[in-house]
Amino acid sequence: MIDLHSHTTASDGRSAPDVLIQEAAAAGVTTLAVTDHDTVAGLAVAGIAARAAGMTFVPGIEVTAVHEGRDVHVLGYYIDAADEQLQQFLDQQRADRRRRLSEILERLQQIGVAIDTEPLLARAADDTGKAVGRPMVAEALVTAGHARDIAEAFHLYLGDGRPAFVERSGVPPAQVISIIRRAGGLASLAHPGKTRIDALVSSLADNGLTALEVYHPDHDAHETARYREMAARYDLLVTGGSDYHGPGSGREAALGRTGLPAEDFARLMARARRSPSTGPADGR
Repeated sequence: MIDLHSHTTASDGRSAPDVLIQEAAAAGVTTLAVTDHDTVAGLAVAGIAARAAGMTFVPGIEVTAVHEGRDVHVLGYYIDAADEQLQQFLDQQRADRRRRLSEILERLQQIGVAIDTEPLLARAADDTGKAVGRPMVAEALVTAGHARDIAEAFHLYLGDGRPAFVERSGVPPAQVISIIRRAGGLASLAHPGKTRIDALVSSLADNGLTALEVYHPDHDAHETARYREMAARYDLLVTGGSDYHGPGSGREAALGRTGLPAEDFARLMARARRSPSTGPADGR
């Protein structure tokens, strides 16, 4: 199984990087990309653990761009995690995440929804490159009894138009693609069936987008076929993965089940090898 979409405790996942590798291996994953949100903090540990497990490791990231006030997620593969421009950009991204978290907590307080903010604020103050996000607030809302699960926490409080929703500020998707490419990476538009941004695909393809995430647990068979056709139409490669966030995250069943066909991964590796600034195709 080839899985090119997963998250660790470096962002909003529930498994530490080395634990994620163990979980993926147990589920039959032989190739894994760690793609934490706006951070590369988990890549080094995950890469060491993957090599020890005999797993092919792809260094990756999931960067949040903004288009007309909406989040657009762009996956980056085979990135140079030490690239200085990338690091500076990610510092800015995480600073905005901290700003947004603070405003969300203020809004929850204003509407009388009490949660334990201390762990969230401590995480925000962490200077090791980890990223904070709304899923962490959602977990706190569930723990405090304000929602039955993370999905309901977003529906009641954190989603677009809900009482504690705060817009993200950020750069457009085309700029994110450019930053990923300058860091030696290949850019893939994440879960288009979830974000409903089909109209952007053509222009992003013209601006250096490499691939489209066709295989994702939120895509049904019809959407998978439609996005595969769309990738072919715009001469894009295909990626896919479980979007695994760890045990109890709501998507754990996809680990070892939702992945990328081997022939599509071979095309991605071939493109990575042709990129002069991209590292070895197995992440070593």
